[in-house]
Amino acid sequence: MTGSARERPDKIRCDACPVLCYIAEGRSGACDRYANHGGDLVRLDPLTIIENSIGRGGKAVPFLKDSDGGEWDGDPIRAGRPFVTAIGAGTTYPDYKPAPFIVSQTVDDADMVTVVTEGIFSYCGVKVKIDTDRFIGHERAFARRGGEPVGHVMTSEYGSKMLSLGGVEHLTGGTKKEGRATCDTLLKLCNREAVELEIDGGAEIVVQAGEAPVVNGVEEKLMRVGCGSAAIGMFASQWARHVDEVVVVDDHITGVLSEHQAGKLLDVPPTGIRVNGRRSTPGRYFQVANPGTGWGGTDVDDPLTILKPADGKVAWPGLRLLMVSTTGEQHAYYELDGTLEPRPLPLPDRLRESVERIAENCEPSLCSVLFMGGAGGSLRAGVTENPVKLTNSVKDSLTRVSCGGADAYVWPGGGITVMVDVMEMPTNSFGYVPTPALVAPIEFTMRLSDYLALGGHADSVRPIERVIYDDSTALRRISAEPAPGRGRRPRSGI
Repeated sequence: MTGSARERPDKIRCDACPVLCYIAEGRSGACDRYANHGGDLVRLDPLTIIENSIGRGGKAVPFLKDSDGGEWDGDPIRAGRPFVTAIGAGTTYPDYKPAPFIVSQTVDDADMVTVVTEGIFSYCGVKVKIDTDRFIGHERAFARRGGEPVGHVMTSEYGSKMLSLGGVEHLTGGTKKEGRATCDTLLKLCNREAVELEIDGGAEIVVQAGEAPVVNGVEEKLMRVGCGSAAIGMFASQWARHVDEVVVVDDHITGVLSEHQAGKLLDVPPTGIRVNGRRSTPGRYFQVANPGTGWGGTDVDDPLTILKPADGKVAWPGLRLLMVSTTGEQHAYYELDGTLEPRPLPLPDRLRESVERIAENCEPSLCSVLFMGGAGGSLRAGVTENPVKLTNSVKDSLTRVSCGGADAYVWPGGGITVMVDVMEMPTNSFGYVPTPALVAPIEFTMRLSDYLALGGHADSVRPIERVIYDDSTALRRISAEPAPGRGRRPRSGI
């Protein structure tokens, strides 16, 4: 080594997260996001720039006068202007640092600034919406990955089961194994990868954002058209002309045509067909069977098991009975014999069309994954020396929050709690640190004058041209509407 050469240590310390790795030459840290390149700490993920084209209707950000001269209406930027996302930007840890990139840009004569950082989120999780009627587990049941609890079953929504996964108690409040399993689960789901989960007392499921769920090895196809009662209301007029009675089997509300108000208005006479369960209002029954993966989310494989013997004073031989599930995928046709017992017969063509109509009105069954996290000290301190001013600016709609260029919903109340659909974000937007915590991109966009008024780090503001054309900044350029994909985030190399 010559005297003019700068001596470089064998290892360097990374301060991008609380782990504070010592990284040897040519190696990366525990998170695979930072590496030692010739004694310099370098970021392996390229900074991601969203490049919009006119009329594309992209998802990235800033506040501006609308193109027709009116006030900005809250829609994302629409012209051919680039937007610097926080993907690959790095973090603000320790808290005193300004955000890695504070980018200025002039838009329609308005000076704008976007503050971007990859936040380290311990207080975070995902909400998973699973479009299925199948029973996956009771509310509050643990969802496990590799035997470790990573979340729980939430209240069902209309046609969907819901999971809440992650959260600080699973990430840091349990064993190290539980924390690692939780972090890995969140990372995979947020990056649109498939994850297998086991529900206590319930099903084994595979969930993946934008894909159909798999319940106990069976891929779901359709989300139900509605509950059994709703199906009666929608299709009663089509059934009343061709059949005497219809029972729509549903775990929540099973519908019976002749008793239902829709049947009454169509002059469908009583049939004497009686259903097990707890009668609610006319034609609506709760708890006709146990939850399961059979007809309409029940444990029923033979729909006749939910029927009581027909009322001999009302029913008649030859009575035509259609039983169908809430997706139309299961259906059966019967006629009562001389002893008033239902006998199966082929489905008449006149009813097949109505059954197919149910399926036609069912949407494809999908999994939706929404990342949810609280923007705490590091994030806000990276924007301003007085973090509460950023919170107030967001609440006052002076600052817009996005995640990887995608619109983020900011929850009401205190703090900056955001929620975003991962399918709206570029692929592989998320990383992790082994504390464990998730690393997620977040951007704050506002007018430059508002940024200075809230005490922003004015000395760290850089024009967007310097960021885009700076040779030391590895960039990834994507369209405003990236196509869904898989695989790890592109690396710039070391």
